[in-house]
Amino acid sequence: MDATFASRVQFGMTLAFHYLFPPITIGLGSMLVFMEGTFLVTGKPVYEKLTRFFVKLFGLNFALGVVTGIPMEFQFGTNWAQYSRYVGDVFGSALAAEGIFAFFLESGFLGLLLFGWDRVKPRTHFIATIMVCLGSHFSAIWIIIANSWMQTPAGFAIVGTGASAHAVTTDFFHVVFNPSTVNRLFHTLAGAWQAGAFFVLSVCAWYLLKGRDIAFARAGMRIGLIAAAVAATVSIVLGDSSARQVAYTQPTKLAAMEGVYPASGIAGLHMFGWVNESSQTVYGPELPGMLSWLIYYDSHATVTGLNAFAPQDRPPVNRVFQAFHIMVGIGFASFGLTLLALLWWVRGRLWTARWLLWPFVFAIVFILAANEAGWMTAEWGRQPWIVYGLMRTHQGVSSTVPAGQVWATIALFGIVYAALLVLYLFLLNQKIQHGPEVEHVSVPLQGERHPWDEEQDATPVLIGHQRADQ
Repeated sequence: MDATFASRVQFGMTLAFHYLFPPITIGLGSMLVFMEGTFLVTGKPVYEKLTRFFVKLFGLNFALGVVTGIPMEFQFGTNWAQYSRYVGDVFGSALAAEGIFAFFLESGFLGLLLFGWDRVKPRTHFIATIMVCLGSHFSAIWIIIANSWMQTPAGFAIVGTGASAHAVTTDFFHVVFNPSTVNRLFHTLAGAWQAGAFFVLSVCAWYLLKGRDIAFARAGMRIGLIAAAVAATVSIVLGDSSARQVAYTQPTKLAAMEGVYPASGIAGLHMFGWVNESSQTVYGPELPGMLSWLIYYDSHATVTGLNAFAPQDRPPVNRVFQAFHIMVGIGFASFGLTLLALLWWVRGRLWTARWLLWPFVFAIVFILAANEAGWMTAEWGRQPWIVYGLMRTHQGVSSTVPAGQVWATIALFGIVYAALLVLYLFLLNQKIQHGPEVEHVSVPLQGERHPWDEEQDATPVLIGHQRADQ
């Protein structure tokens, strides 16, 4: 196994572990704004209680996200030095902007968010919450811009010849708004918003099932369901738009996502299946002509397949196919679960529907898996290019780092990340088991009652055979 494969394994492993935390951080930041804003409008202590509790969980996820993200930055200079030399002038500008305009904003207000509750006015603390939320979103924006440029490079020129050739920025606007930036950005953010919403829903559903902190859990479930419904809808709509954009800018990726091999022809949509790459066959149920219709709104339109490209220019088809369908399957399942819960809420039966609450406890695991699968679809689908159509992956690897050293660091990363995961789960479980603090209101504010504040909040609820009074 050569250094290219080892370096890809290392970067993929470190990024996959890191990517467990940013979606929760981004989504939970938005939820905190929603919770604290509701408290300021309504003056209801339960919403401050929600905010105070989930701020602690936000801080834990933020810390793990920072710690696990740093090693990836160094890998650009150690394992991928040739890539950094060739396109660093373009790619590096987006990473620098992420540090200057996003990370400093987020970390600068984080201390006020975590420790400023009784030291500043409620509205000042709310501003800090908004700034931290914006910082996490700006961080995602610049990272997605950098990655989107690798998918659909624009706004650059190659200067020099031979070993001195490298890319330079000619139009920063087109670097930022390259053909895939907008679709990929909002689709990624929608996935993060879902992660934040389902993180809240998971905790609150567990409290309801245990018959504890009922008012707290109901309030969190209401906010979480509203956010999850909006995020799931946006994710599906933008996912469709993103796939259509891929059809035009990265046709090999789209063909791999659906296992389309004929060079040109009407293409169907597979619900699920398995791709036999040697026989160029997809085994699984197919909706004839549906892919053609989804892309061109014409079920008889032709779609470019993998056989239109040389074998060395094709991505690993079955891996891309499986990752894409896992993402889509979980996305629609979470949307259906959310709609079902909203229906039961409207009917006043959600709080005692144990069969419906239990799926929410574990749904966050699948939402994170969908986010990971979406990332894998994008990155595997770009292969064999590290910068699509410009630089192949093997050309970006450092020439002075042997494979043995990379495998040694992979083993060390595995040990450290396993320890971090155990520590994270231990601390997360400890905080959830402890539950929210005793009710404490900074400054009660008067406001109108929100439509989701149900009168039944003031009535006891029956959980199984145990009566749990608020």
